[in-house]
Amino acid sequence: MKRAERYASVLEWFGRNMPDAEAELHYRNAFELLVAVVLSAQCTDKRVNQVTPALFEAYPTPEAMAVATADDLLFYIRSVSYPNSKAAHLQGLASVLVREFGGAVPDSAEALQRLPGVGRKTANVVLAVWFGRAAMPVDTHVFRVAHRLGLVSPKAATPLAVERTLTAHIPAGLQAKAHHWLLLHGRYTCTARKPACAKCGLSPLCPASVRAGRPFSDKEQ
Repeated sequence: MKRAERYASVLEWFGRNMPDAEAELHYRNAFELLVAVVLSAQCTDKRVNQVTPALFEAYPTPEAMAVATADDLLFYIRSVSYPNSKAAHLQGLASVLVREFGGAVPDSAEALQRLPGVGRKTANVVLAVWFGRAAMPVDTHVFRVAHRLGLVSPKAATPLAVERTLTAHIPAGLQAKAHHWLLLHGRYTCTARKPACAKCGLSPLCPASVRAGRPFSDKEQ
């Protein structure tokens, strides 16, 4: 199957079977989304959603969070992964938002990545989810599923390489939605250790699953 045909088939399947895919993080505005995504690094969305209500009640705006100390914020986020560094990042990004952006979350990747704790993936999440921009955040799930489905070459060994391939082949208007498709498929079906190939509707299109008629093995990558 040619790559263009593979993309068309995979996107068509997701469109039929996951039409309402969206972020599982809870947020009410761009600032809350930004904070939640920073907290979600190497942490589950479920855990982040458990800590953010109290955090946002205490510090609902960049201005409020900017005058807090890292120790103040640590009290609320101590159960997430790497809480000390994330507390410092949140205090830092809130301060930069207030000092350089008037308390507003910027809408460009370059500006977002000037914020402490915000890398390319986090910036792309904010752009795609809040601003509706054509962006493809590549986390571990997207990276894994893109390779397993044959959407990218095995030589695409970095998140940036995967991002560039996906954005080159997925229509701009679908990229934000496709991010959620790939992420959620990786989170619940095409998991790292025991992918549910037998229950996956994409198995007929999946090179890893179809090969020799057996479920995917990470050793085959």
